[in-house]
Amino acid sequence: MGALNLFLKWISDLRVAIFLLILIAITSGLGTTIPQGESVEKYLETYNKTPWFGILNGRHILAFQLDHIYTSSWFLGLLIWLGTALLVCSWRRQLPALLAGLRWIDYQKPEQLSKLAIAESVKVESIEEGLKDLASQLRKEGWHTNEKDGRLAARKGVVGRIGPPLVHIGMVLLMIGAAWGALGGQKTERFLTQGKSFELLNNQGQNQLTINLSNFEIDRDSAGRPNQFRSKLELIQPDDINRSIKEISVNHPLRFQGMTIYQADWSLAAVTIKIGDSPKLQLPLQAFPELGDQVWGLIFPSSLESNEPLLLTVSNELGPIQIYDSNGQLVTSLRPGGQSAFIDGIDIKVISVLPASGLLLKRDPGVPLVYTGFAILLLGGGLSIISTRQIWVITDPAQSTLHLGGLSNRNLVGLATELPKLISKTIKA
Repeated sequence: MGALNLFLKWISDLRVAIFLLILIAITSGLGTTIPQGESVEKYLETYNKTPWFGILNGRHILAFQLDHIYTSSWFLGLLIWLGTALLVCSWRRQLPALLAGLRWIDYQKPEQLSKLAIAESVKVESIEEGLKDLASQLRKEGWHTNEKDGRLAARKGVVGRIGPPLVHIGMVLLMIGAAWGALGGQKTERFLTQGKSFELLNNQGQNQLTINLSNFEIDRDSAGRPNQFRSKLELIQPDDINRSIKEISVNHPLRFQGMTIYQADWSLAAVTIKIGDSPKLQLPLQAFPELGDQVWGLIFPSSLESNEPLLLTVSNELGPIQIYDSNGQLVTSLRPGGQSAFIDGIDIKVISVLPASGLLLKRDPGVPLVYTGFAILLLGGGLSIISTRQIWVITDPAQSTLHLGGLSNRNLVGLATELPKLISKTIKA
């Protein structure tokens, strides 16, 4: 039992909890600097050439599970350790302190009050009247009183003692919810063009929901920079003939049947062009990160007889579309729906550029626990600010004296200032 008590004392130590919080915060920060959930080849290719901060290469990152920090065994172990520490601390310290705070303490001798942080003795004309008036005034000012023969106990703000246990409970629920979501959650990212759809299947391969992109819009400022992305989604359930249409945008996701759909990204999917007398050709675009951020393009021959390729690049659906020759020289710039250009004897016209909406679908079973834990944490933090104040009064009929004492777990100076005011309002010497 001695070893167990020492272990419980150590694990519930405030310094251990603070160390764990700092360690969890640092490791959580690593997840924002190291991309999570990428392929093994990408980590090896990226970090073997340029180690992270010159320390960790790709093999180190994979070995230490830094590619999936939030679901790694050591990170979940830290959460379990901190949660256990908080529960043990609540059981050993916070709960006894709460139960003690709810019990009325009955001091019976003036000598006991003299040892309190605030102590004072007041001569009165009538002990009974003085004690009665003081009790009445305390109740008017929101104090709860407990009167016995020749004694009075009063307290205020006892609800504040509930705060610390609630903070611990809220943090534990937060961690359980986060771990549950990381282990049991699902995440899918899809790019859809207008009129396209995809199906969500259950574990048996049956269609649960069909999501169709009815419309996708990009709001841009006067300089052409994107301000907002909006997707109008048609949600079709297999057993429901009614189709619901919802709109999502950045920072305004859609929550539907335990799933959250985010407007997460965008891209350019295809360009429609005419080459000479050909019909309209819709050609897929691909990203060219080596040419810059958010640059898409394609390579196509200038004519059937020519072996010289042309490079078409575009950075937004409004254009301009730039065309380069095989030497990397800019040949011309075109606008969707604008004038055509004559290149190497061929007339080329850009009809339109088709944008794609990037949708992120997440199903996180831990979200209710996270929200509940956060609400309890806020409530507990607010209650913890409330100071618990206590006052005791013992009469001394032989000396015609009231002996007063007071305690406060916070703002003792405030109680020391309040007590003389109470005395002056009610007790007549």
